[in-house]
Order: sequence, then structure tokens, then C-alpha cells
Amino acid sequence: MANIKSAAKRARQSEQRRQHNVALRSKMRTFVKKVLTAVEGGDKEKARAAYDEAVPVIDSVADKGLIHKNKAARHKSRLNNKVRAL
Repeated sequence: MANIKSAAKRARQSEQRRQHNVALRSKMRTFVKKVLTAVEGGDKEKARAAYDEAVPVIDSVADKGLIHKNKAARHKSRLNNKVRAL
């Protein structure tokens, strides 16, 4: 454990930020999974609706720096291709 007060505070802040990032990453993965599930089910309307919900979540995670903007674009592109292929 940290001996210096500022180091202890930084450790607390880092842990809070880590937990927040884990929650955001999990939320993004959940929305992506909803799209993939709808695509596997073959329901185009449901897949389109899930995709439309997932895009802002992916963008917000990229804006916060949790994932790279190119990774966000890759996710959106691949999901969109799967939805359009239905």
C-alpha cells in the first residue's frame, strides 16, 4: 500500500476509474452481443433496432478513450454488414 497521502489518493482514483471503465466496456459488449443474437435469429427488424442502439454506445466508449476510434469503426462496420446481409 502507498505510504504517501497523494499516492494513496491516486490509488483510490485509479481503482474507481478502472471499475467505471470495466462497466462501460461490459455495456458495449452487451449491446454488440444483442445485435449478433438478433442476426443469428434472422429477424432483420430486431437486428436493425439493436444496431441502431449499439452505435451510440460504441461511439461514446470510443470518445472516452476506452477503445480506439478505428476499433469502434471496425465494430460498427462489421455489425452493419451482418445486418445488411439478412
